[in-house]
Amino acid sequence: MKRAVYFLAVICGLLLSPRIFAQQQPDSVLTSATLQDCIRYALAHQPQLKQSRIDESITDRTVKSKLADWYPQINLDFNLQHYLELPTSIFGGNPTKVGVANTSTALFGLNQNIFTRDLLLASNTARDVRKQSQQNTLRTQIDVIADVSKAYYDILLTTQQINVLDEDIIRLERSQKDAFNQYQSGTVDKIDYKRAGISLNNARAQQKSARELLNAKQAYLQQLMGYPTNAGNVPIVNDTTQLAQQVTGQDTLLTGNYQNRIEYQQLQTQQRLLKANLQYNKWSYLPTLSAFINYSFAYQNPEFGQLYSHNYPNSLLGLKLSLPIFQGGKRVHNIKMAELQLQRTEWDFSTMRNQINTQYTQAMATYKSNLNDYTTLKENMQTAQEVYNLLQLQYKEGIKTYLDVLISETELRTAQLSYYNAMYQVLSSRIDLQKALGTLTANN
Repeated sequence: MKRAVYFLAVICGLLLSPRIFAQQQPDSVLTSATLQDCIRYALAHQPQLKQSRIDESITDRTVKSKLADWYPQINLDFNLQHYLELPTSIFGGNPTKVGVANTSTALFGLNQNIFTRDLLLASNTARDVRKQSQQNTLRTQIDVIADVSKAYYDILLTTQQINVLDEDIIRLERSQKDAFNQYQSGTVDKIDYKRAGISLNNARAQQKSARELLNAKQAYLQQLMGYPTNAGNVPIVNDTTQLAQQVTGQDTLLTGNYQNRIEYQQLQTQQRLLKANLQYNKWSYLPTLSAFINYSFAYQNPEFGQLYSHNYPNSLLGLKLSLPIFQGGKRVHNIKMAELQLQRTEWDFSTMRNQINTQYTQAMATYKSNLNDYTTLKENMQTAQEVYNLLQLQYKEGIKTYLDVLISETELRTAQLSYYNAMYQVLSSRIDLQKALGTLTANN
């Protein structure tokens, strides 16, 4: 009996464990995440991008729905009626009941549009309408790439700051221990030991703050990427050497081109649609022409049970032409309004060019400034490291005081933190520059 119960428990565990495991493990996670990995993941999972692609599909179906009116339209109208009292007509002054009590008709109609301005507009603008939807998706992609890149760099910055503080804490703990030993031996007073403790506490407080801030930045990156919240943090690959190699300064030689900006391309598409709208309003003076064929089954009988025993069919075909002659000047006003809308777009182009030029100028100036700061602070960090190493040796030999070492240690930490902050600033401003140039893609 015990064996049977044990066997049953094992079977139930095997059946339930895949479901539990499936609930615990997210559908798609990253084992390691470079910047390109994060961008590719975001482009595949970001909710706004998924919505944009759905909007593209909706637009495509809308266009196809409009163009479907070019195909023959076949309709069926069925009617069944029973007169409670037959209608009366006057013949020679005498009222006479006419018709039969029961009638039924079935009308098959085929209509083919030959010329209609609505269909011409749909045909002429189908490509641009689809392109406009695709451009909206592309613009969302560019924003996602920029936001994910900056968030990624920000996490690397904070991670590197934590690493700097970790190393500084190790140095301070060692310095505090050395100062305490010297104090115990009576070589120095307790001031050096106390100063080391203050610096150590400050470094630990900064480290704690940076770790808490890192969690918030990880959550923000997950939001931008559409990363599952139950998958833990994004496993960022921390390679500052590779990041430093991206800062070459060659971007400062690039010049702006309006045509590369997605906003300018969207405006061009909008202008083409407005031109099509103007032509559409001019077509309002043309007639609408269509062909039709109708075939009708007609059943009439005074007895309901015999209604469908006799059929009296009829059929016809013809052309239908509709021409509006006078509409109170409505068409004139619509044409003028379309011309003014198109004319207004020219000023939109002028405004857009000025905005793009301003954005490019500002982005280039910020990038050059941050690049200069990065170069300067890199030299400062190297110098601070050399000064600290030298003072450390001189302190051990009794040439320099502990205060000199403590000051150089603080300067080294500040120089390292400033250097990595400058690296983030230059990489972030590089993203803004690429966006202003219209060259920001997943491969940058």
